[in-house]
Amino acid sequence: MRSEYIKCAEGDLHVIVAGEKGKAVLLLSGAGVDNAHLSWKHLIPALSPYYRVFAIDWPKQGKSVPWNGLADHKYLLKCVDTVLSHYNLKTINLVGLSQGGAITLAYTILNPEKVEKFVAIAPGGILRFPVIYHQLLWLSAKLPSLTSGISKLFFKKRKTTALSLKYIFPVLPPDFDSIVDEVYEEALLNGTKASDWQNNSIGFFKMKINLMPELHRISCPALFIQGDKDAAVNPKFTTEASSKIQNAKLIILENHGHWLNRQSPEKVNGIILDFLNENKI
Repeated sequence: MRSEYIKCAEGDLHVIVAGEKGKAVLLLSGAGVDNAHLSWKHLIPALSPYYRVFAIDWPKQGKSVPWNGLADHKYLLKCVDTVLSHYNLKTINLVGLSQGGAITLAYTILNPEKVEKFVAIAPGGILRFPVIYHQLLWLSAKLPSLTSGISKLFFKKRKTTALSLKYIFPVLPPDFDSIVDEVYEEALLNGTKASDWQNNSIGFFKMKINLMPELHRISCPALFIQGDKDAAVNPKFTTEASSKIQNAKLIILENHGHWLNRQSPEKVNGIILDFLNENKI
């Protein structure tokens, strides 16, 4: 496993690279206090004996800092193209979590010839919210300094970081203390504010990013993984999304929350490997 950087006009895009053989798998992490190592710490070594693995630190996360420019939906899609071009990858398998799941779906819709398979874990980009609650979310996106300040209170100390993370996991993972240390470090280094993608994906009346009507265009093998106790992505939306793609598979994990790849890494790694290995030549 090694760190590499791709020079972009806005900054240096950090990519974790592992594996020397096999097809390419690109891992796309979530928003907020996350990065490639945080989300994919356990999956990268599980995949790398069989696949060439690439994991992006989204702009303004992890080691993709400093970054001078907006990292919205359009730009995150560009990041995927940047990685494919830099490593001369003609086709890719995508694995995306939350925000990364939204980019996984959107990229597959726009570039069907480039995506062999994908795994969407509790994906964004498919959500709808009730009136009033939606407007409150819109308002929070328009007041990033306020929401960032509130978030800082939860991640200001290691103790409060641990308390916050306990609400994410219905069942605490064995390496919970390590997760707390990793999240606390990311919060100290890069802050706790919402991502540009999150703040720019919501309009006053409806979501600006709504991939649900376009999912029927996807024809490649697809797997959705969802926790039944996910407070961020309601399982009903992931179920609906999977139903719109012909032959898509859906796995609901009981007693799992939003960050299920860190809650049960061995289980989730096994599911992803089995799916990627299906019909492998």
